[in-house]
Amino acid sequence: MAKLVIQNQGMTGRACELHTDRTTIGRVEDNTFQIADPSVSSHHCEVHLRGSDIVIRDLNSTNGSFINGNKIEEGALKPGQVLRLGQVELKLEAEGAASVSTSSPAAAPPKKQVDATMLIPRGVSLGDLEKGGRQPGFDTNTAFSKKSNKVNKVFIIGGIVVALIIGALLVYAFTKASAHN
Repeated sequence: MAKLVIQNQGMTGRACELHTDRTTIGRVEDNTFQIADPSVSSHHCEVHLRGSDIVIRDLNSTNGSFINGNKIEEGALKPGQVLRLGQVELKLEAEGAASVSTSSPAAAPPKKQVDATMLIPRGVSLGDLEKGGRQPGFDTNTAFSKKSNKVNKVFIIGGIVVALIIGALLVYAFTKASAHN
């Protein structure tokens, strides 16, 4: 029987046996295999048993599904290969099946591909607390700083000019009215 085994530290050894035609994997409780990791989407992917094949179908996850470093929408997973969901790596283990080799003995090991998955730091370290101050973050990032808006400046100056003209006309009208009295 095939099973997916989590390889990440802290979750090492957690496994899901693939014994039904469809297994869902995601962060929330209604999945067949729940992985409570922030890099895993609520409903991340499905695992389908199609004869002797194990097919992974991504469910439009935020951080993607990867087989041996290659991003997939749908792909076959072979024993020994690594399925990565966000930052969580799972290895497919199957009884009586030979592991899939990713390179020939004479070939150099494959280079790890870089993807757009982002690791978000959690909490504050003791060193940061001792230093004081703030770490640069979303609110201090210059890409999100307030932009100058010339239209607003022109609108405000125009409003002031119009107010002055109206004020001058009122003063003129009052002086004309009091001159006739």
